[in-house]
Parts: sequence; C-alpha cells; structure tokens
Amino acid sequence: MTAHPRPNDLASFWMPFTANRQFKQTPRMFVAADRMRYVTDDGRKVLDGTAGLWCCNAGHNRPKIVEAIRAQAGELDYAPAFQMGHPKAFEFANRLVGIAPEGFDHVFFTNSGSESADTALKMALAYHRVRGEAQRVRLIGRERGYHGVNFGGMSVGGIGGNRKMFGQLLPHVDHLRHTHDPARNAFTRGQPEHGAEFADELERICALHDPSTIAAVIVEPMAGSTGVLMPPKGYLERLRAICDKHGILLIFDEVITGFGRLGTPFAVDFYGVRPDLFTIAKGMTNGVIPMGGVFVQKKIHDAFMTGPEHMIEFAHGYTYSGNPIACAAGIATLDTYAEDGLLTRAAELAPYWEDALHSLKGLPHVVDIRNTGLIGAIELESIEGQPTKRAFSCFLDAFDNDLLIRTTGDIIALSPPLIIEKSDIDELFGKLAAVLKRAA
Repeated sequence: MTAHPRPNDLASFWMPFTANRQFKQTPRMFVAADRMRYVTDDGRKVLDGTAGLWCCNAGHNRPKIVEAIRAQAGELDYAPAFQMGHPKAFEFANRLVGIAPEGFDHVFFTNSGSESADTALKMALAYHRVRGEAQRVRLIGRERGYHGVNFGGMSVGGIGGNRKMFGQLLPHVDHLRHTHDPARNAFTRGQPEHGAEFADELERICALHDPSTIAAVIVEPMAGSTGVLMPPKGYLERLRAICDKHGILLIFDEVITGFGRLGTPFAVDFYGVRPDLFTIAKGMTNGVIPMGGVFVQKKIHDAFMTGPEHMIEFAHGYTYSGNPIACAAGIATLDTYAEDGLLTRAAELAPYWEDALHSLKGLPHVVDIRNTGLIGAIELESIEGQPTKRAFSCFLDAFDNDLLIRTTGDIIALSPPLIIEKSDIDELFGKLAAVLKRAA
C-alpha cells in the first residue's frame, strides 16, 4: 500500500515553468504578503520587484479587494455563464468599457491571458466567416512574442522554448520577425529610434500567402515575457496601416501592459495606435482571482448580431466566464486603482525609475538596459554554453537578499506594483546592483 503524502510534501505538485528538481531541493516559499512585500516561511520580508507575475498592480492585501471577495462568496458564489447572468458581470463589463479607449464598447470574459488570446483569435476567424470571407484562415504572430500557453496562443507565440516540446501546433500560422535590435538600440530609454521597417515584414508575408487568406495579426504592443522589447518608433503605426490596407484584423495582447503599467490605462492609449481587439487579464483583478477578457470594437461585436434572436451568436465561452467572485474582485480592483490614481501613477514615477534602472549601466555582464513606464529589463551576457544560468543565479541571489525579480533567458525583467515609492525604487536597485556586482 502506498503511503499517503504528508500535507506539505513537495512531491505531488508538478510546478509550472519551474526547474522542479532544483526548487524542491531548496524551496522558496511565500506565506503572506502586504502592499510591496512578500513574507517567506522563515519570516523574511521580500521586496516585490515583479508585481507577483506582472499582475498585482495595486500591491498585495488591499482591503477593498479582500472584503469584496469575502462578501461575494457569502452572497452568490457561482452562477452559470451560459444563458444566465448575474448583476456584477454586467457592472464589471460596464466599468471596464468606461476606462477603455473610445470605440471598445464590448468585453468578453475569460479566465486568463491564455484564454483571452485564444478567444481573440477565434473571434477574428469567426468575424471573417460571418462576413462571408471564410478563406481568411491564417494567423500571424511574431518571433519572441508570448500569448499564453493554450494551443492558439502558443502557435502564434514566438518563444522557441515554449514550442519545441509539443511538435505540430495550429496550421496556417506564420510569424513576423522580432523587433529587438541591440546593435542599433542598446541602452535606449523608451521607444527605440530604429526598427519601424521591421513591420514591413508583414507585406512579405502577405505576398507569400495572399493577404485575402490572412485573418489577423497578433502582437504585444510591448513584448513583456520575452524580455521587455519596446516597439520602435513608428512600428505599430506601420503595422496598423498594412493591416488596414489588406483587411486584416490587428490584435494587441495587453495582458501585461494593461491597467496602468505604462502610465496610461492601456497601451492603446500610450502608443496611440488602435487595434481591432485587445486582450486583458492579470491586473484586471490585481492578480487575486483568475480572470481575463477581450475588448472588441463595436463593428466586431455587431457583425455577429444577426440571424434568429434565439440562436447563439458566438459558440464559445468558459464555465467560469464572468464568475461572480472574480467580478466582485475586479470591481474592487478598479475602485482601488481609481482611489490611488494607479492607472496613471507610472507616468509620474517613470523618470525616476528610468534613471535608477540605467544607473546599472557599466556593471559586470550588463549588455543592454531598456525601459518604459514602470517596466525595465537588464540584459546580461550569457555564460558560454550555459544560456540562462547567469540570470537565474542572479534571481537566486536576489531572493536570498530579500528581493524578488523575474528572469527570462539571460534577461532580468522588473515590473513592480504601481504603489511603489521612490524609497522602494532606491532599495530595489541598490540590492540589484549588489547582485550584479557579485554575478559570476
């Protein structure tokens, strides 16, 4: 008879995106959190330099959000999302539309950024079909793009390590080249000067496949998980123009950039380029309860609202779409953002953040630094034959010294809660400078 695992045995949980064997030899455990800091199981307070996982924009343990979840669980814990509704789903949708760019009048609820990406792709394919252009089946992503880990998002995504284990993914997918150009743009503050022409790759893909077969292009306006890659000046504008020329839908993945990360409610506002759809998640509920969504322009929504009124217009959805507790958390999150001015606070702190980040130039192994809003990246020279090891070693050193950072490849990515103060910024970069000086 197999012995039953102990309650805190680490073996049973197969952890996501984790070096499981390394972790379970030397586990790193959080047991509590408040505002800017996590608390470890040995009582240390760790400065959160990553807003959890790009998601806790208002910091941790915010009273309004906590109370909203508690109250909703005691009132209506679950309601079916198909052919039924509950008031908070409509209230939250209206609140979201209220802060969205003009023209994005509808939001479809999902439960994660991965689901949001797949939903947006399905909307694009279905939109063309209901308009009589069923030949538009191709989806175009971008190298070094991240759109979650469901089959659609992974297929249009462009991170090799996320794709190589799974063999053949969706058909009819192609990729633009990425926009990273360190030879011309190293140590840029904000948008790089060079690289708008990379958008012209879309014209080559159109010529190859015939643009009338392409349904949508999906990009992160600023690529986060692949290493904080900024769009060159004019790049998004050129991408929009090419899509318009060929009748292709443009989708922005704003799972990371949404809800104040750049100093505006959304990257659509920050860059001034309007996609046809854009995805959200993470900061939507401050990371407390899983939830995501897709904003769509009115023309997209209305194209589906034809035929008999008793028929389902869009055959798609999830058991937990518009979950009551998630909606309550989302409404309270928007209230917290409004009370603290968090949707624009990054704009106020961005210059101080930028200077602190770029003060690391010249430290050992630092080959590039880039930033926008309250996001930053430090790219490190890789150890020959051991890619990712140098940054991961910095991650472990930082944790041991009470700082949480995130690494992707040999890039350190930073995205703190938007409640960060200048004193926290000083502490963060002071600790990180010491880590980089110790790096082998």
